[in-house]
Order: sequence, then structure tokens, then C-alpha cells
Amino acid sequence: MNKLTPQNIIDLEYKFGAHNYHPLPVVLKEGKGVFVWDVEGKKYYDFLSAYSAVNQGHCHPSIIKALVDQSKKLTLTSRAFHNNILGKYEKYITSLFGYDKVLPMNTGVEGGETAVKLARKWAYEVKKVPANQAKIIFVEGNFWGRTLGAISSSTDPSSTTGFGPFMPGYEIIPYNDIFALENALKDPNVAAFMVEPIQGEAGVVVPDSDYLSKAFSLCQKSNVLFIADEVQTGIGRTGKMLCCDHHNFKPDILILGKALSGGVFPVSAILSSDEVMLTIKPGEHGSTFGGNPLACEVAIAALEVIQNENMINNADRLGKIFRNEINNFIKSSSIARLVRGKGLLNAIVINDKESGDTAWRICMSMALKGLLAKPTHGNIIRFAPPLIINEEQLKDCIKIITSTLKEFEK
Repeated sequence: MNKLTPQNIIDLEYKFGAHNYHPLPVVLKEGKGVFVWDVEGKKYYDFLSAYSAVNQGHCHPSIIKALVDQSKKLTLTSRAFHNNILGKYEKYITSLFGYDKVLPMNTGVEGGETAVKLARKWAYEVKKVPANQAKIIFVEGNFWGRTLGAISSSTDPSSTTGFGPFMPGYEIIPYNDIFALENALKDPNVAAFMVEPIQGEAGVVVPDSDYLSKAFSLCQKSNVLFIADEVQTGIGRTGKMLCCDHHNFKPDILILGKALSGGVFPVSAILSSDEVMLTIKPGEHGSTFGGNPLACEVAIAALEVIQNENMINNADRLGKIFRNEINNFIKSSSIARLVRGKGLLNAIVINDKESGDTAWRICMSMALKGLLAKPTHGNIIRFAPPLIINEEQLKDCIKIITSTLKEFEK
């Protein structure tokens, strides 16, 4: 059989797979650290990190070792039985983040769904909200997945058009508007406020510096749970273990995913207090794969790697360098008008709201130069390399980015 070309492989996906993604025409086969290689051997910097799932770098040896070692012993029992790894993991992760209890799941969107269920249950059992009247407050531009529950809180037509009817009990208010939140919290039936500390899919939208701390304080005063969706912003990405750590508060419910496994296995977690978590009783929530021993060992290794290899401080330091360098470029640029972010979660806004394809073409050009990134919302390009990147590599990438942007100057 003849060797498949990249286009052959892309054609196979197009013919036999659902058309629910529009990837760059690059076919990857290998990854190590900050680099990936395509099927023809071309080397690229990965500046997306699987939407921040690969914070620790591709195929980190410590995480892969945990995966391989445990896979030879026991992978799955379901929660019908105990296993010898789950308790160790639960003690480790709750101690690390300072919570009483953890509920393990698999994907980030399952984490979001679980948090919403948990908040509703708490509202009925503890806050004594009347049956079926609990409300969850979301903000415009949020993104936590594409299940029916998740898109019910979406303001993005590409997520909602053609998929209704939607989940009741959701209220959507403007992001970064503390007065809108204060007004919404006047309803005594509000159970929780769920928010990304920085909106990732929306284009790395960073709120005012005091927004999150004020929002948390308002929730506390109103006896409303603050749910932090840290699936993309957590695990070192923004220069702290959690993005909420920048604002010195601990959310009532914390959702983690993506980098919780270092990108080698689906792992998510929901952490909270005894008062909240123990409202859910046996049989009321679960997952066949949630808390499996393979996932637990991988997650422990992934969290240890983040801490032991100084990735959090590295993200903070290099993120400042990235934004400073790009800001210097933007001062005399007609193609890029803004860079924003925190740590190594950043985005550049391109001056092209009309045609919407300039950011795509910029990403295609960067790929030819050996750097992979992807547009979001038409004219925004996210840049989120693995947190193991060093300063020399980062500056090499900044040269690729700025030289490409110059090609598109008007």
C-alpha cells in the first residue's frame, strides 16, 4: 500500500468523520516538550497546547511513566468497587488545593455539568430554594463545552443555532459588569455564579483587576456559590496554580480539567466543601470512568510535575516578556491592535472585523514558519505554549509571530 500523503489523511477524516471541526491543514504524528512534528517530519512550536491541556509539554516522561506503569496493573474497575489509587489521589488533590472533597470526572464539560448539578442540589438541601426554582448565573461570552447543558448558557450563535430547546434555570448577564451581578443576586433563588476567571474561547478576555474579588464578595453576602471554571486557566497557565490565586480567594466550587492530566488522558475534577459536596448521595451522580486508577495516577504525576519543575513561575515571567515584546511591536503596527492575557495564556487581536479571514491566513503563514496557533472568533489569535518553554525559545517564537504580522500590514 502506498504511503498516505497529508492530504490523503485529511481526506480520510473528511470522508469518514463528522464535520464538527475546521482544523489547520497540518497532520501531526509526534510531540515532545514544546515541539510537534508532522507526518513529513516538519517541526513546529506548539503555541496552542491542545487548548492548555498540555501545560507540562508533550509526552512528559514522568506523566507517561505513571500512565504506562499503572496501565500494566489496573485501568478500570468502575465505582462499583474500590480501587487502591483513588483514595490516594483524593487526599493528594484536596490537600493541594485546600478543599474537603473532590468528585472525579473525565472531561472539562463533565466538570461543568457536575458543578451545576452540585450547586442546584446544595440550593435545595441547604439554602432551601423552592423545588425546581434554583438559578445559575452565567456571563456573556462564556464557554465550557458543547453539551446541551453547556450551550444553554452560551451567547455564541455557532453553539446554539439549531440545538434548542435549552436548559431552564440559567440567567446570562454581561461579563465584567459587577453591577449586573449585584442586581442578579437580588433573586433569592440564585444558587450559584459560574465564571471563567479569564474567558479562553472568547479570545482570552481579561476582566478588570477587581472584578473577580468583588464578585466573590457579593456571592458570599448573598449566600450564593461562586463556581470558578478553571479548566483552561488552572494548573499554572496564568502564572499561579489557579487564576483565582491572583485575586486571593478560594471559590466555593472549583472545576479543573485539561492540564490535570498533562494531555495524556481525560481527567477532570470538581472540588468543594463538605457542606456542598455531601448533598449529593450515592446513585445521584457518577461516571463509569470517573476516578479510574489510571486517571488518578496520571493526575498526581501531572500536578507534581507542574510544581516540581518551576512551571508556574516560568509562565508568569515569560508571559510578561511575551506581552511586553508584542506591545512594543503593536505600537507601530496596523495589523495588530491589542495583546492581552496573563501568564502564558495570551491573545492578539487582529484588525480585521470585516472579512474575518486575516487571522486564519496569519496562522497558516506562521505554520509555514514552524509555529502552530489557531484563531478564535474570527479576528483573535490565541497563544498558549507549554509552560516548559524557555526564554530563548519564546523569543524565537516572538520573531516568527511579529515577522508574520509584518507580512500582513496594510
